[in-house]
Amino acid sequence: MSSAAQQDSTIGDFFKILFSVLLPPVGVLMEVGLSGHFWLNILLTLLGYFPGVIHAVYIIAKK
Repeated sequence: MSSAAQQDSTIGDFFKILFSVLLPPVGVLMEVGLSGHFWLNILLTLLGYFPGVIHAVYIIAKK
């Protein structure tokens, strides 16, 4: 992977993580779309803000 492509990916991941801290389902939606992870993250966020954030950051970091 070229350094420009890697830098774009890093900047994109930074914004996804930023969205994940503010609104966890938005970060997951940007990463995986309307999949099961998105719906799970909505449920986790409704149950408690921090579980939603942890799940969102995990999903983004995993990719």
